[in-house]
Amino acid sequence: MTVGAPPQRDAIEVDDECLRGWRLPQPDAEGDKEERGRVLIIAGAREMPGAVILAANGALHAGAGKLTVATAASVAKLVAVMLPEARVIGLPETAAGGVAEGAIECVRELFSRVDAVLIGPGMQDETAVCEFCRQVIANLSLQVLVLDAAALGVVGQNSQAPMFPSPAILTPHAGELAHLIGRSKDQVAAQPAKLAAGASRQWNAVVTLKGATTFIASPAGSLWRHKGGNVGLAISGSGDVLAGIVAGLASRGASAEQATVWGVALHALAGERLASRTGPLGYLARDLSAEVPALMHSFAQSSNALE
Repeated sequence: MTVGAPPQRDAIEVDDECLRGWRLPQPDAEGDKEERGRVLIIAGAREMPGAVILAANGALHAGAGKLTVATAASVAKLVAVMLPEARVIGLPETAAGGVAEGAIECVRELFSRVDAVLIGPGMQDETAVCEFCRQVIANLSLQVLVLDAAALGVVGQNSQAPMFPSPAILTPHAGELAHLIGRSKDQVAAQPAKLAAGASRQWNAVVTLKGATTFIASPAGSLWRHKGGNVGLAISGSGDVLAGIVAGLASRGASAEQATVWGVALHALAGERLASRTGPLGYLARDLSAEVPALMHSFAQSSNALE
């Protein structure tokens, strides 16, 4: 059962108190992998197979019970070797390295069997990716949809914005949001909360405007602010891990808002833990997700202690 969101008000600070008061859904002690949530990740390309691996590990370390990955056919065997926990499906590719026409048929039958879908990390050929996203959206019902990187273009100024069947999760940084709404990056940096909130209402999506201070806006009007982490998180692949963590939490039954708020916080806390052991620079994106289970466990224990 999904836990309710905090009451609506001006920018809620995402801190330890906020997280302890907004518990993540927990599976039954005797629950199986189906109960823990099923996630489908559609990501990667022949030049960037690592993105799907990073996102997949993020989802699994966030507690998802069952993982299916769909990626470029040219790298599917490599990805399968790197992800022994996952079912891996190869998708046909365009000459530019994007998903080819008809790729939807490779995954359509999976939609009724998953709880969350992530699209975008490491994908190429934005035009092809956006067309694929429109087809996916037309076939979804109540699944939580997370769009990242190239998949964000489906809501851009030059696209026919889709109607999400339920609030989706979008994860742009300032430059990406500027591109999507037709503003400059400086304009987004000057009014991050206002522009994130406006985009959220316009797209019927939870918008995560990533940065040193991250703003999370929901279409219902709630706004969260998170300031944390460190400069080490500004590294290639870090956003792929975050998107995977969010999708994994959503597959477990967290609402779009809760999965996003917790995902942002866990990602930043993972960076802080790594920085404390190795220094703020030089740890890798691939190291982040392994910190997440212990972080979730510590919050669960502290919440129980308060009862």
